[in-house]
Amino acid sequence: MLNAIWLALIVISIAVAAINGRMEVINQAAFEGAKTGVTVCFGLLSILAFWMGLMRIAEKSGLLELLARALSPIIQLLFPDVPKGHPAIGYILSNMSANLLGLGNAATPMGLKAMEELQKLNADKQVASPAMCTLLAINTASITIIPTTMIAIRMQYGSVNPVEIVGTTLLSSFGATIVALFIDRWYRYRHTRRHR
Repeated sequence: MLNAIWLALIVISIAVAAINGRMEVINQAAFEGAKTGVTVCFGLLSILAFWMGLMRIAEKSGLLELLARALSPIIQLLFPDVPKGHPAIGYILSNMSANLLGLGNAATPMGLKAMEELQKLNADKQVASPAMCTLLAINTASITIIPTTMIAIRMQYGSVNPVEIVGTTLLSSFGATIVALFIDRWYRYRHTRRHR
Protein backbone atom coordinates (compact mmCIF):
# COMPACT_ATOMS: atom_id res chain seq x y z
CA MET A 1 0.00 0.00 0.00
CA LEU A 2 2.74 2.43 0.95
CA ASN A 3 4.60 1.66 -2.29
CA ALA A 4 1.46 2.54 -4.25
CA ILE A 5 1.15 5.87 -2.41
CA TRP A 6 4.79 6.78 -3.13
CA LEU A 7 4.43 5.74 -6.77
CA ALA A 8 1.29 7.87 -7.11
CA LEU A 9 3.05 10.89 -5.57
CA ILE A 10 5.99 10.52 -7.95
CA VAL A 11 3.81 10.05 -11.04
CA ILE A 12 1.56 12.99 -10.13
CA SER A 13 4.61 15.21 -9.47
CA ILE A 14 6.14 14.34 -12.84
CA ALA A 15 2.81 14.85 -14.63
CA VAL A 16 2.24 18.27 -13.01
CA ALA A 17 5.82 19.31 -13.81
CA ALA A 18 5.40 18.18 -17.45
CA ILE A 19 2.07 20.02 -17.81
CA ASN A 20 3.59 23.21 -16.40
CA GLY A 21 6.78 22.86 -18.45
CA ARG A 22 8.98 22.58 -15.35
CA MET A 23 10.72 19.22 -15.84
CA GLU A 24 14.07 20.81 -14.96
CA VAL A 25 12.78 21.23 -11.40
CA ILE A 26 12.16 17.47 -11.19
CA ASN A 27 15.67 16.74 -12.48
CA GLN A 28 17.23 19.22 -10.05
CA ALA A 29 15.25 17.83 -7.09
CA ALA A 30 16.19 14.25 -8.00
CA PHE A 31 19.92 15.04 -8.15
CA GLU A 32 19.85 17.21 -5.02
CA GLY A 33 17.97 14.48 -3.15
CA ALA A 34 20.48 11.86 -4.22
CA LYS A 35 23.39 14.11 -3.22
CA THR A 36 21.85 14.81 0.20
CA GLY A 37 21.10 11.12 0.69
CA VAL A 38 24.70 10.12 0.04
CA THR A 39 26.05 12.89 2.28
CA VAL A 40 23.77 11.93 5.16
CA CYS A 41 24.56 8.23 4.72
CA PHE A 42 28.30 8.82 4.97
CA GLY A 43 27.83 10.88 8.12
CA LEU A 44 25.56 8.26 9.65
CA LEU A 45 27.91 5.43 8.69
CA SER A 46 30.82 6.98 10.54
CA ILE A 47 28.79 7.58 13.70
CA LEU A 48 27.17 4.14 13.48
CA ALA A 49 30.59 2.49 13.03
CA PHE A 50 31.84 4.37 16.10
CA TRP A 51 28.90 3.29 18.28
CA MET A 52 28.96 -0.27 16.93
CA GLY A 53 32.63 -0.37 17.91
CA LEU A 54 31.76 0.86 21.39
CA MET A 55 29.00 -1.74 21.54
CA ARG A 56 31.53 -4.45 20.63
CA ILE A 57 33.90 -3.18 23.36
CA ALA A 58 31.01 -3.18 25.84
CA GLU A 59 30.17 -6.74 24.78
CA LYS A 60 33.77 -7.98 25.11
CA SER A 61 34.25 -6.25 28.47
CA GLY A 62 31.11 -7.84 29.88
CA LEU A 63 29.18 -4.57 30.19
CA LEU A 64 26.35 -5.85 27.98
CA GLU A 65 26.10 -9.04 30.02
CA LEU A 66 25.95 -6.92 33.18
CA LEU A 67 23.22 -4.79 31.61
CA ALA A 68 21.38 -7.94 30.54
CA ARG A 69 21.58 -9.32 34.10
CA ALA A 70 20.26 -6.04 35.46
CA LEU A 71 17.36 -6.14 32.99
CA SER A 72 16.63 -9.84 33.57
CA PRO A 73 14.11 -9.38 36.44
CA ILE A 74 12.26 -6.77 34.39
CA ILE A 75 12.18 -9.13 31.41
CA GLN A 76 10.73 -11.93 33.55
CA LEU A 77 8.03 -9.52 34.76
CA LEU A 78 7.23 -8.26 31.25
CA PHE A 79 7.33 -11.70 29.61
CA PRO A 80 5.84 -14.15 32.13
CA ASP A 81 4.81 -16.56 29.33
CA VAL A 82 8.42 -17.10 28.22
CA PRO A 83 10.24 -19.82 30.17
CA LYS A 84 13.37 -18.74 32.03
CA GLY A 85 16.50 -19.54 30.02
CA HIS A 86 14.63 -19.71 26.68
CA PRO A 87 16.66 -18.33 23.72
CA ALA A 88 14.01 -15.63 23.19
CA ILE A 89 15.03 -14.04 26.51
CA GLY A 90 18.62 -13.61 25.31
CA TYR A 91 17.50 -12.02 22.05
CA ILE A 92 15.06 -9.74 23.88
CA LEU A 93 17.82 -8.63 26.26
CA SER A 94 20.22 -7.95 23.37
CA ASN A 95 17.51 -6.04 21.53
CA MET A 96 16.67 -3.90 24.57
CA SER A 97 20.34 -3.23 25.33
CA ALA A 98 20.99 -2.02 21.78
CA ASN A 99 17.87 0.16 21.88
CA LEU A 100 18.92 1.66 25.22
CA LEU A 101 22.15 2.76 23.54
CA GLY A 102 20.27 4.19 20.56
CA LEU A 103 21.50 1.54 18.14
CA GLY A 104 18.17 0.79 16.46
CA ASN A 105 19.87 -0.68 13.38
CA ALA A 106 21.82 -3.09 15.57
CA ALA A 107 18.69 -3.90 17.60
CA THR A 108 16.59 -4.91 14.60
CA PRO A 109 18.22 -8.32 13.88
CA MET A 110 17.95 -9.25 17.57
CA GLY A 111 14.31 -8.18 17.62
CA LEU A 112 13.57 -10.33 14.58
CA LYS A 113 15.31 -13.34 16.14
CA ALA A 114 13.36 -12.76 19.37
CA MET A 115 10.11 -12.76 17.38
CA GLU A 116 11.14 -16.02 15.67
CA GLU A 117 11.80 -17.64 19.04
CA LEU A 118 8.55 -16.29 20.50
CA GLN A 119 6.68 -17.68 17.48
CA LYS A 120 8.01 -21.15 18.38
CA LEU A 121 6.31 -20.78 21.78
CA ASN A 122 3.10 -19.47 20.23
CA ALA A 123 0.17 -21.91 20.34
CA ASP A 124 -1.77 -20.12 17.57
CA LYS A 125 0.66 -19.47 14.71
CA GLN A 126 -1.85 -17.18 12.93
CA VAL A 127 -2.16 -14.68 15.81
CA ALA A 128 0.60 -12.83 17.63
CA SER A 129 1.10 -14.06 21.19
CA PRO A 130 0.89 -11.66 24.15
CA ALA A 131 4.70 -11.85 24.50
CA MET A 132 5.11 -10.88 20.84
CA CYS A 133 2.78 -7.91 21.32
CA THR A 134 4.72 -6.82 24.41
CA LEU A 135 8.02 -7.02 22.52
CA LEU A 136 6.57 -4.99 19.68
CA ALA A 137 5.29 -2.34 22.10
CA ILE A 138 8.64 -2.10 23.90
CA ASN A 139 10.61 -2.09 20.66
CA THR A 140 8.43 0.59 19.10
CA ALA A 141 8.58 2.97 22.09
CA SER A 142 12.04 1.91 23.30
CA ILE A 143 13.71 3.84 26.10
CA THR A 144 16.82 5.43 24.58
CA ILE A 145 19.65 6.71 26.76
CA ILE A 146 21.90 7.84 23.90
CA PRO A 147 20.06 8.69 20.63
CA THR A 148 23.06 8.00 18.41
CA THR A 149 21.25 8.32 15.07
CA MET A 150 19.76 11.71 15.95
CA ILE A 151 23.09 12.92 17.31
CA ALA A 152 24.72 11.85 14.04
CA ILE A 153 22.12 13.67 11.94
CA ARG A 154 22.47 16.81 14.07
CA MET A 155 26.27 16.64 13.70
CA GLN A 156 25.92 16.14 9.96
CA TYR A 157 23.89 19.33 9.64
CA GLY A 158 26.23 21.39 11.81
CA SER A 159 24.37 21.59 15.11
CA VAL A 160 26.20 23.68 17.70
CA ASN A 161 25.35 21.17 20.44
CA PRO A 162 24.20 17.88 18.88
CA VAL A 163 23.92 16.08 22.24
CA GLU A 164 21.56 18.60 23.84
CA ILE A 165 18.64 16.34 22.91
CA VAL A 166 19.76 13.51 25.19
CA GLY A 167 17.68 14.61 28.20
CA THR A 168 14.49 15.26 26.27
CA THR A 169 14.92 12.06 24.26
CA LEU A 170 15.36 10.04 27.46
CA LEU A 171 12.29 11.64 29.02
CA SER A 172 10.07 11.24 25.96
CA SER A 173 11.19 7.67 25.21
CA PHE A 174 10.65 6.71 28.86
CA GLY A 175 7.14 8.19 28.78
CA ALA A 176 6.38 6.48 25.47
CA THR A 177 7.54 3.12 26.83
CA ILE A 178 5.39 3.45 29.98
CA VAL A 179 2.34 4.33 27.87
CA ALA A 180 3.07 1.45 25.44
CA LEU A 181 3.37 -1.03 28.32
CA PHE A 182 0.19 0.27 29.94
CA ILE A 183 -1.75 -0.13 26.69
CA ASP A 184 -0.21 -3.58 26.15
CA ARG A 185 -1.27 -4.74 29.62
CA TRP A 186 -4.73 -3.28 29.20
CA TYR A 187 -5.28 -5.15 25.92
CA ARG A 188 -3.78 -8.31 27.40
CA TYR A 189 -6.19 -8.05 30.35
CA ARG A 190 -9.17 -7.52 27.99
CA HIS A 191 -8.07 -10.42 25.82
CA THR A 192 -7.74 -12.87 28.74
CA ARG A 193 -11.12 -11.79 30.20
CA ARG A 194 -12.82 -12.31 26.84
CA HIS A 195 -11.39 -15.81 26.41
CA ARG A 196 -12.26 -17.16 29.84
